[in-house]
Amino acid sequence: MKQVKIQIPSLVENIRVVESFIDNSKDTFQIEDDIYGNIMVAVTEAVNNAIRHGNKFDKDKNVYLSLYVEPQQLKFEIEDEGTGFNYDNLDDPTAPENLENPGGRGIFLIRHLADEVEFSKEGRCLLLTFQLAPAPADEASTADHIAA
Repeated sequence: MKQVKIQIPSLVENIRVVESFIDNSKDTFQIEDDIYGNIMVAVTEAVNNAIRHGNKFDKDKNVYLSLYVEPQQLKFEIEDEGTGFNYDNLDDPTAPENLENPGGRGIFLIRHLADEVEFSKEGRCLLLTFQLAPAPADEASTADHIAA
């Protein structure tokens, strides 16, 4: 398993660093375009939440972003130095009473873009899993098997 980690101070402008990290990872690990967009939106949203809500814009606190590359999946871990939150008790942003609220959609969005979402450390750590498509050689052998 390959692993890459970065640490950024809690400044909103550092979202650009995260975007570059994801772009570089796309090139380095040949991430398919079809999941690249989901990764970019979900991971930048998670880091943004860590900066805003976790570390409360405290530039002396950091956000830690790790990428774990496995044969069939990518895992992004985002951790902040805040106090955490109750991730089991979030308002549903699609409920009629919440439709006009300007916020509250980030985790909802992340849960729909990633294949798996796991919270730990009282909500200070978020693990996002994205499944990778089978390698082209696997697809060819499967197609040959079906045709036979």
